[in-house]
Amino acid sequence: MTNNKENLLELCFSPDLGGLELYMLRCAQALVSDFNVVSVIHPQGKLKSYYEGSSDKYVEIEKRSNLLMLGAAKRLAEVIDAHEVSIVHLHWTKDIPIAVLAKKLSKQDPKLVQTRNMLMTRFKDDFYHRFLYKNIALMVPTSYEVKDQIERFIPSDIRPKVEVVYMGVAAPEMLSEQDVETLRNDLGMKKSFSVGLVGRIEESKGQILLIKAIKYLGDQGLDVQAFFVGHPMQESYLETLKTEVKGLGLESRIHFLGFMKNPHHFMQVCDALVLATKHETFGLVLIEAMQMGTAIIGANRGGPVEIIEDEKSGLLFESMSSESLAEKIAYLYKDNLRKEAIAKAGKERAQEMFLDTVQFQKLSAVIKDNIVVAHHTR
Repeated sequence: MTNNKENLLELCFSPDLGGLELYMLRCAQALVSDFNVVSVIHPQGKLKSYYEGSSDKYVEIEKRSNLLMLGAAKRLAEVIDAHEVSIVHLHWTKDIPIAVLAKKLSKQDPKLVQTRNMLMTRFKDDFYHRFLYKNIALMVPTSYEVKDQIERFIPSDIRPKVEVVYMGVAAPEMLSEQDVETLRNDLGMKKSFSVGLVGRIEESKGQILLIKAIKYLGDQGLDVQAFFVGHPMQESYLETLKTEVKGLGLESRIHFLGFMKNPHHFMQVCDALVLATKHETFGLVLIEAMQMGTAIIGANRGGPVEIIEDEKSGLLFESMSSESLAEKIAYLYKDNLRKEAIAKAGKERAQEMFLDTVQFQKLSAVIKDNIVVAHHTR
């Protein structure tokens, strides 16, 4: 790589595709204005389809397991050296060991930066974790709650620098009114009040809460349907949900649409979008829906509390309570003017605070101030 920019490597070996993986891709695409960027991904990962045929530079490295990572770490070190990488930006917590090993094996000795969007659950004061975190230069939590967890569980003598940068979303591609109507008809939304939930089909995402809320609303005589977008982490859990739906007699009101490569059009045709995760550390999907002008409902724990001004730019329900969720959906169902006002305020808040251009500028500045400037002034 040539020119005066620092060389930065975006790293994500995760085989899945969700907010974390897509954020890595968006970082790679956004940071090219300030860095020379190359990405490293898993050859069997779902991210690969986004890189193929694009102008984004990337390298595929096979990572079989954490126990057999030495070969992958050597290959990663070779890529770091070949591209003269000075900064490695990683996203998946499971990639910390391989990134640290590659740093040690590399002649470049790059600085490691981790964007952290998951909570910590225990102290990192054993020998293994002390070794790992001593080799990370900067952690970038995506919410202040995650920042608090980092400062609580990583001892101060090994703790990297910590700077919060929210995730942002791009200005959306908006559908015409005719396209909205066509898509609603295609999805079978008809005239019903339609609630969406976008995310992996897994227990932690809380799909069962929305299913039970729809049952509660139906018992109250409210015409509400739920639509789930996302691929199942385990087919068996999806079948469990479908069995629950059948047992509750909700087959005509609960719909599993599978994975959508671009769910933003779907968000625009929903009357409301729900994030029901037990403890979401941020909630990027809420911001995406806000940008679409769709009313949002999130649990009153974790990241959604930093995003939503309750009853102004969205609604907060009692975490893990399907009845509380049903009450918030009913609130929007019964008052369309209030729903539209909340959606409008949400869109304004998202554009003011959570545009990706704003947040990526902050991320670039945080990396430069804490890594690049510090490196050149030693």
